[in-house]
Amino acid sequence: MPLTDRVLMGPGPCNPYPEAVQALARPMLGHLDPEFVALLDETCERLRTVLRTDNPMTLPISGTGSAGMEAAFVNLVGPGDPVVIGVNGVFGARMCDVAARCGAEVVAVEAPWGQPIDPQRLLDAHPAPRVIAVVHAETSTGVRSDIAPLGAGKGDALLLVDCVTSVGGIEVDVDGWGVDIAYAGTQKCLGVAPGLAPLTVSERARERLVERSPSWYLDLRMIGRYTGPATGARTYHHTAPVSMVMSLHAGLGALLDEGLDAAVARHADCGRRLQQGLVDLGFELFAAEGHRLPQLTTVWVPGGVDDGATRAALLDRYGIEVGGGLGEFAGRVWRVGCMGHTARHRNVTLLLGALAELMDRR
Repeated sequence: MPLTDRVLMGPGPCNPYPEAVQALARPMLGHLDPEFVALLDETCERLRTVLRTDNPMTLPISGTGSAGMEAAFVNLVGPGDPVVIGVNGVFGARMCDVAARCGAEVVAVEAPWGQPIDPQRLLDAHPAPRVIAVVHAETSTGVRSDIAPLGAGKGDALLLVDCVTSVGGIEVDVDGWGVDIAYAGTQKCLGVAPGLAPLTVSERARERLVERSPSWYLDLRMIGRYTGPATGARTYHHTAPVSMVMSLHAGLGALLDEGLDAAVARHADCGRRLQQGLVDLGFELFAAEGHRLPQLTTVWVPGGVDDGATRAALLDRYGIEVGGGLGEFAGRVWRVGCMGHTARHRNVTLLLGALAELMDRR
């Protein structure tokens, strides 16, 4: 089966919006060409709309979502700074690793995989943290944690939020929730290929950026001068990934043409159909009720179903990619993505029908 026929329903890249794919084929521009600079400005404005923020410093970082995570920490955290981090999966643990490499005093607040982070436990974990950090939608478990209570109770701390899997799929309200710095990835609900990490920084956080980031490439004091409107001037920093920015511009345009509320409703509807269909086939939902992501469904693999063989058959026979579990849940849990352009009824129906055939439960 040609790779172009794959239906990507794993936790990684989704099928991108057609407009985003077409934009990759646009004629090349120089990264300082006035036409590209204007497109970059418009891309940043579209990101503000999608993230629901007025932050001038809102831009796509050149790198995948993990580059957004690193950019957030290396610009806010220095040696000895107390940082409280919620850990209920792989990406909360990764935040701890990145913060520790910055020399932070890391205070991890852990919850079992499959459960959300209790906001009050984060707020009570340290009397005066510099940063409180949490993953909004944990990609390894399919769990949503509440953000608004953290913004309301953060005090003098800066609130840092991983929105990689949430933006474009469920509600995200950076300004309304009091988030100071948030990052995302293009390959999930934004429906664009991997390669950029949208980042937004509040004025409050910009005033508290470290004087000299240990990363030259991700130093926001330098990048901000390149992106322009955030500071009113442009200076060369690094060569922007022109085609990827064009693709993000187009993908955001497709999302905004549909409407954010409509896109969230589409993800919710597809998630409900998918989760009910999987339960009907004998799967048990993994994530805590009330905190399940519609765009990323996690299920226990039923007894008698071979994890590797079944997922391989889905890919080889039907062209459907489904992700496996991580860590101690490898081989026991599936992570089924239904996000971005992939979140369509036809894809849900295709997956459920293919599983019914493979499991002989027609």
